[in-house]
Amino acid sequence: MATNEPGHVTEDAAQFIEAVRFEDLPADVLTIARRCVLDGLGLFVAGGAEESVRILAADAVDQGGRADALVLGRGAAKVPAALAARVLGTAGHAHDWDDTQVSRDPRHIYGLLTHPTIPPLTAALTVVQKLGKISGRDFLTAFVAGIEVESKISEWMASDHYRKGFHSSATVGTFGAMAAAAKLAGLGGDKLRHAFGMAASFGAGLRCNFGTMTKPLHVGRASENGVTAALLADRGFTADPAALDGPWGFMEVMGGGVYRDKLDQGFGRTWSMVDPGISIKPYPSGILTHQSMDALLKLVTENDVKPGDVKKIDFFAGSNILNPIRYTVAKNHLQAKFSMAALLSMMVIARRAGRAEFTDQFVQGAAMQDLQGRVTCILDAAIESQGMDVIRSRIEVELKSGETLVQEADERYRGGPDKPMTDDDLEQKTAACVAGILDPARTSALIDAARGVVDLDDAGDLARAIQTG
Repeated sequence: MATNEPGHVTEDAAQFIEAVRFEDLPADVLTIARRCVLDGLGLFVAGGAEESVRILAADAVDQGGRADALVLGRGAAKVPAALAARVLGTAGHAHDWDDTQVSRDPRHIYGLLTHPTIPPLTAALTVVQKLGKISGRDFLTAFVAGIEVESKISEWMASDHYRKGFHSSATVGTFGAMAAAAKLAGLGGDKLRHAFGMAASFGAGLRCNFGTMTKPLHVGRASENGVTAALLADRGFTADPAALDGPWGFMEVMGGGVYRDKLDQGFGRTWSMVDPGISIKPYPSGILTHQSMDALLKLVTENDVKPGDVKKIDFFAGSNILNPIRYTVAKNHLQAKFSMAALLSMMVIARRAGRAEFTDQFVQGAAMQDLQGRVTCILDAAIESQGMDVIRSRIEVELKSGETLVQEADERYRGGPDKPMTDDDLEQKTAACVAGILDPARTSALIDAARGVVDLDDAGDLARAIQTG
């Protein structure tokens, strides 16, 4: 049961950040961390081409300031680290293609907590540029620390946080960015605890903005605010040193308390990126949709269904899908990420859903708009009664011939810990992300740099590997 009794989560998290060293990181943590870095780098490049990111990059250059870190997509232009983080973090989440934290706790009704990689990866990439030459080992240690802190806070906090409409990647992501920045900056003692206090007050983001430019900006702001909290604390700015705990702390105010039975997991005693794990997304849409998209893709390919063959599609699911995936018909590519009609239509029309499909030109096209109108989403009482901790759905496609094809989704979704992407799959995803933006030589160099991150003399090489413009 969740409780708001005085706690020690802030202190435990701070002690973990201060103490963790590269030598403490288990081999499986390092393997997953390198995969997350590679996935994130590709997504930064892809996101840099989005209009939302171009607007932010132009704004950052116009504001100017101290030349700490590169502005994504703007060549040699540099701005203060926090401002650069706003642009970069938004790019990483711009396609909603970044990895997701896994939970096996039925109290987390959607199974989805936070997108763990982009806030700490963004913070680490910008802060290493500000600080100068930082080794790949120190960079990766800070990144892993950020994921661990962010994921544990998200897992331990009562799930009312998400149900009330907060976007966890925006709110809890601030702590991941702060932890990574603080580790690189060498914060400890009161300064580190004050950084937690600022991060607790900075975290914000509402799910009402899903399907708009502001949804990815949530993660940009989490990255910016986490860096700001660490850098201000380093200058001596103060805040409550135990801001995660107690009746006025982050976990109670934002989530309704903390699941105290989980606290024995500890920071760095169990590693969240290993258990329960991290899911790397095959599609740039909400993770709740992927099982159903794969199910329809299987049905379409096995039966060679063409768009013109389809009379209607009935999609049966529980409220754990139907509530957050809320657009009946998508009018643009941002809404399409949260529209089952759009996502299922992509599977029929294109038999894929990638960068090329998530454009306004494709989504607003006659074929997409027509087929979306033939998709009906139905709350299924039998599916709902099975609980909300697992994503379940059924698709019925009625053909114009009179035949009805039925496919149930596989609960073991592709990309999740129970059905992970191979290394080749991940590299193909990265190549798809950067296609048309980086040439093949730069793509290979980016993949090699991520694979060999622990051997880098200067982790700033990663920021330069993704820069365009």
